[in-house]
Amino acid sequence: MSILITGGAGFIGSNFARYWLNHHPADQVVLLDALTYAGNLENLDTFIDAPNLRFVKGNIRDSEQLDLIFSTESIDRVVHFAAESHVDRSISGPKSFVETNIDGTLTLLEVARQYWTSDQNQRFIHISTDEVYGSLSLDQPPSTETDSYQPNSPYAASKAASDHLVRAYHHTYQLPTVTIHASNNYGPYQFPEKLIPLMILNILESKPLPVYGDGQNIREWIHVQDTCSAIEAILQNGTVGEIYNVGGDHQCSNIDLVNLLCDLVDNRVNRNQQNSSRQLITFVTDRQGHDRRYALDSTKIQTELGWQLTEPFETGIQKTVDWYLEHRAWWEKVRSGEYREYYAVQYENRLKQPWVADE
Repeated sequence: MSILITGGAGFIGSNFARYWLNHHPADQVVLLDALTYAGNLENLDTFIDAPNLRFVKGNIRDSEQLDLIFSTESIDRVVHFAAESHVDRSISGPKSFVETNIDGTLTLLEVARQYWTSDQNQRFIHISTDEVYGSLSLDQPPSTETDSYQPNSPYAASKAASDHLVRAYHHTYQLPTVTIHASNNYGPYQFPEKLIPLMILNILESKPLPVYGDGQNIREWIHVQDTCSAIEAILQNGTVGEIYNVGGDHQCSNIDLVNLLCDLVDNRVNRNQQNSSRQLITFVTDRQGHDRRYALDSTKIQTELGWQLTEPFETGIQKTVDWYLEHRAWWEKVRSGEYREYYAVQYENRLKQPWVADE
């Protein structure tokens, strides 16, 4: 198998690349990433020298570069993570979300269509989000694969549009696509503007812990390794043309999560209760159009593919806190911007890349 992972230097993409190389060492893996602010080659440092791995710096909107990858690497699997994903950024600057999430997905679909025939072993796995279903009330059941789309942020709208393109390419051109809606991922190597790493690092440094509105917005959380195993199950046995929800079966409010992180970090650094980090919590003006609750029904992937969660939230969140405590050098470089310099060094000295696309 020759697999292309877009967004391969990002949080979930790099975790999936590591997972795939560990579980499928005979496969050829190509990682494509534009190395924008959230793409970090240090996420790949432990396996960048793998003989069956190639990293390519590039943009999914560049059809010539994609054409070169497909033609030289004989790609028969695509796992498409590459996306602008931060909701706050989509509110302040939606244009880049349209360009990457919609135009980029369209370009990738079109190149795959040109190279792939009716080979049933080919797969295009599109990674989407629970946010396309819109906000749930507290008494509504979790979203299922047949629920209507009601995206409420520019980010969610751009992902919904890309989902529709993926569906259209399957029904119109018989492209072997599968779409995954995942709940909020957490774990190692997550860019520290996201809630969990941001709070962990601010707690460590005794900085304010900004919580939107009343803090009662509810999210469902899944450890990134469980998302990786779900993608593996779908790649191997998922039904072409289908959608699979991948939820973590743990819902909690933002304020409850932040309180938990305060307690876990305080315990790890031996901070006494009188100086509890909960005192750092600061409620701030709510996000525009802030959805109240997301939740996913994962019955379909569980019954059809036999997939099950392996990392309960209670242990996964403790492991995540420990990872950030043990990898201070990684997140200090990210916060300072120094991680961007890593590419120049690695590109010159270590990356096995015999070609690059024209600039």
